[in-house]
Parts: sequence; C-alpha cells; structure tokens
Amino acid sequence: MKSIMKSIFFLTIAILSSGVRADKPLVEVAVGEARLKKSVMAYPALQTSRDPEGHLRIIRDVTMEDLSFSGLFDFLNPSAFVEGAGAGVTPGSFKMADWSSIGAEYLIKGKGEVTGGAISVELHLYSVAAAREVWGKRYRGDPGSVRKIGHTISNDVFHALTGKTGPFTSKVAFVSDRTGKKEIYVMDYDGHNPIKVTQNFAHAMAPSWSPDGKFIAFTAITRNKRNIRNHNLFRYELATGKIVMLSNKQGINSGAVFSPNGKEIALTMSFVGNPEIFLMDPGTKVARRITNSYGLDVDPAWSPDSRQLAFVSDRSGRPMVYKMNADGSNVTRLTFVGDYNATPTWSPNGGKIAFAGWDGGKFDLFTMNADGTKIERLTKNMGNNEDPDFAPDGYFIVYSSNRMGKKNLYITNIDNTVHRRITSDFGNCEAPRWGPAN
Repeated sequence: MKSIMKSIFFLTIAILSSGVRADKPLVEVAVGEARLKKSVMAYPALQTSRDPEGHLRIIRDVTMEDLSFSGLFDFLNPSAFVEGAGAGVTPGSFKMADWSSIGAEYLIKGKGEVTGGAISVELHLYSVAAAREVWGKRYRGDPGSVRKIGHTISNDVFHALTGKTGPFTSKVAFVSDRTGKKEIYVMDYDGHNPIKVTQNFAHAMAPSWSPDGKFIAFTAITRNKRNIRNHNLFRYELATGKIVMLSNKQGINSGAVFSPNGKEIALTMSFVGNPEIFLMDPGTKVARRITNSYGLDVDPAWSPDSRQLAFVSDRSGRPMVYKMNADGSNVTRLTFVGDYNATPTWSPNGGKIAFAGWDGGKFDLFTMNADGTKIERLTKNMGNNEDPDFAPDGYFIVYSSNRMGKKNLYITNIDNTVHRRITSDFGNCEAPRWGPAN
C-alpha cells in the first residue's frame, strides 16, 4: 500500500509579521462553558484575480463550516455587508466602521491567487471592537490541499481567539463495513477524505492511535496455522502501510491503547483464562499482567500523564468503570449507577472521563469528573450512542450512534450544544478514535 502520509496532504505555511504574533492568543472567546451568545464574525469572499476552479471559495467554506461547528461563532450573511468596492485587506486599507456598524465582533479578510499548481492565500484576522489586527498569515499549497488549508486557517483563528488548539486538522480512525467486511479507515475530522488502511481482514476492530500519530493498533479476527479463529493484535504504520503482528496469544488480544508517553500499550488478553488487562512494550512485545480478578477486565483507557488507567470490570456483578494506577494498584470504582457502563475515555486535561452507559434500554453518553463525581448526560432519546473519544483539545467528543438506523459517527462538544453527523452512506461506522493534533 502506498504511504498514507504522502497521500494525505502537502502544505507549507509562512507567517507574516503582524501586530499580534500567532503564538500570543487574544483569548477573548471562552471555551468549555455553556454559552448563551455566540461571537459574531464576518468573512467576506477572498479577493482574487484568478481562481478558475473555485479553490479559494472552498477554502473559505471549509473555515466557516469548522468555526460554525465549534458552537462559538456565527457568521454574518454577506447580504448584510456594506463595505464598498476597492477596500483592501491589510490594516488601514478599509474602514472598520463598515463592520462594526453591522454587528461584527471579528473579521477575517484575505486575498489569494491560484497559478498553475500553486495556491497562495493571505489572511488577516481583526478584532472589530478593538479596531486592531490579531494576526496575519500566508498559506501555500497545491490544489489537492485546499481543504487542509481551510482547516489550518480554522485552527489558527480558533487558537488566536480562544487560546486553545483546534481539532480541525486532526484525523479520526474508525471501523466500517461498507465493503461487506469490517476494515479500519482514517478520515478528516469532518468526515472528508476517508482512506482504508487495512486490506483483506474479515473483521478488524478497535483502532487506537500512537501519540505521535505514526501508528494505529487494531485487532482483527484471523485464523492460525490450525485454522482456528483468534482475536490478534496488529500495528499499522501510516508512512509505509506496513502491518506487524503484536500479539497472537490464544483468545482475546484486543482493546489496545497506546500510553500518552508512547512507552506501553494497554490491552485485554484472555490467554490466562479470564480477560485481564496487560501492559505491553510495543518494541519487545513483552506483556505483563496488571489486573487479577474473578470478573472481566476490559476497555483500558490511559490518563494523560500515563500514570493511571480507567477500565471496565464486572467484578462487582455488573460492568462498571474503575480506575487504577498503571501498575495495577489502588483500584477504585468510579460508577455505581446503570446496568452496564463501557468504553471510558480520559479527557486530555485529565479532569473528565466520558463513557457509554446502558440506561432505559439504550446506550447513552455520559461524562464525569475523574474521581467519579458529577455525572452528566450528553445524549438521550437518540438511539444507541457508544464509543466516545475526546478530541485533542478536549472540547469535542466523537462517538457512534444508530439514531438514523445504521451506525454513523457524530461529534458533540462538552457543552452538549452541538451534535453533528460526520459519516453518511458509508456502511455501519463504529469505534471512532480521534488522532493526535497535527
């Protein structure tokens, strides 16, 4: 298989000097708090003398879709614009009053050119209320990178106004049966550009990213030399397409998750008779057992400092969420309600754990503090909602849901103000895992 990394995107970015550097965020827009009022933004069409294929329009559309989806911004309709022809995009070349008079709080102005196989875009972000430029940047790429450019602009605007790293250039790995077999795919966070990364596996499942984004671990049901089916663990390298088997011990080798420091993989193995959680060195493939209970111990999830693991166990009679130190000590039960709690995932800042809980005959999504307090529901009366995973920024959560019949992937935010479907007509999609920021 050709390198996925080579086929994903090519993009170079040059930073223009401006009044405020890109690494000094304005931090005017709060993230992670319920918002009654969105910030109003204006983004007129990019000025250009040449764009025959509409690449600049796509770049602008992608950025507007990203920032609107964040739940923090509303864009003014171009019909409200009063700026006259001939206004520029750089500081002093236009009247800020033309934008304050129509209620814009922030303004993105830019220009671009498409020449041969090269795209060049110059953008400026302004705080209308402060009547000043926040930053200016130039973006360059080829026609195949127009969506990448748009997502990168979104990240830069998001960071400049919130101080947070946006998720808009990140990837999501997931499982789909669109070919009749369950295979692993990788796509942009918004569902575009899906690429199949496994081939000829009848049943691949449970993808997990390495912290550097170079590898994806997954489990697939394969047959050994004696034609016996087994849940074996594999590692896929995105740069080369190479697949290496990490574990084929008898029984289950599944639920693998890389530690944030990249030193170990936590997974469930059942060769000892009972499904237990092990830690594996991805280099030597040597695994050591860290749970030992009469119940099933599954679904390990690392804390962001690699010192703790959340997991699911039925040692108390019903599957509930627990946490423990990375060496297996200090096991603490976190959930006590519901009939079945599953697939915990830790927020990047370590403060929250999201999980799926069986309640009222369906699975729904919940969050709680990392100590088990303050459980909050994210979904209700919308089919089964499962497999949550936090974005690198900790503000968004991707999950699977069958609310429309087939399983599709959706994204919500921790404010529970946004729910967006990101897959459609792609078979049943499940087990999404958000890749690291890039």
